[in-house]
Amino acid sequence: QIRVAESGGGSVPPGGSLTLSCEASGYSSSFNWMAWFRQIPGKGREGIAAIWSNGGGTTEYADSVKGRFTISQGDAKNTIRLQMNHLTSEDTGTYYCAADRRYVGKWSEQREFDFWGQGTQVTVSS
Repeated sequence: QIRVAESGGGSVPPGGSLTLSCEASGYSSSFNWMAWFRQIPGKGREGIAAIWSNGGGTTEYADSVKGRFTISQGDAKNTIRLQMNHLTSEDTGTYYCAADRRYVGKWSEQREFDFWGQGTQVTVSS
């Protein structure tokens, strides 16, 4: 059974940094794509960063996080991290990790990913 689990959420002041981790287990091969989405109160779930593992580690970012967030592959297979810097109150929300075994055409769309974690809360507040 494939499971996805996030960790590393918490509370930080504006301007602070936080690193999220994600592990996708139960699959003997490498997931083709893994990504981070977030849901901000009152808004839909937004794709913010993705990595194409079978595409040489190509990364994609939403404009809202480009230059502040970095997605990377972890040391173990099917693990990724999200380094978040220069956080603002607008980054507050629930962050989800997603994974898919197939090639993803539109990485920022939820429907492209089959496997999801339960989410981890990130709160940016003074």
